[in-house]
Amino acid sequence: MKEEFRLDNQLCFRLYTASRLITQAYYPILSGHGLTYPQYLVLLVLWEKDAQPVNDIAKRLMLETNTVTPLLKRMEAEGILTRTKGTVDARQMIVKLTEKGVHLQEQMADVPQKAGSTVMCDTITPDTLPSLFKMLDDIISRLSGTSSDNTR
Repeated sequence: MKEEFRLDNQLCFRLYTASRLITQAYYPILSGHGLTYPQYLVLLVLWEKDAQPVNDIAKRLMLETNTVTPLLKRMEAEGILTRTKGTVDARQMIVKLTEKGVHLQEQMADVPQKAGSTVMCDTITPDTLPSLFKMLDDIISRLSGTSSDNTR
């Protein structure tokens, strides 16, 4: 067998596995708040800047709007956010946090620390995170055709 075809030599497999396991690590932390990992990502975007068009949220998450829309509908049904037609363009849906969505940020203040502690190890520390982020941003930029600054 050629070395380049060994599973252990595939960057894609390592990234896929790490992503899957990180998402699994978030599950017990987020489920206590009634959230899924994708819903948490939406909240992170809205906590940075509330009242955004669906397209902007999808772009920030590097997802298609048809992937984000059902997620937003579920979050709206749970009273976390609202979706209203835009005032400038009625075709545009504006997503805004409800009081419940705003308060979730306070209730979830420990999530980054709890989740981060599951990932930290000998080689991934607070000191090495910036270089890891840079490497991952470079990969994301290369694959998405965007500049690295857009991935943050």
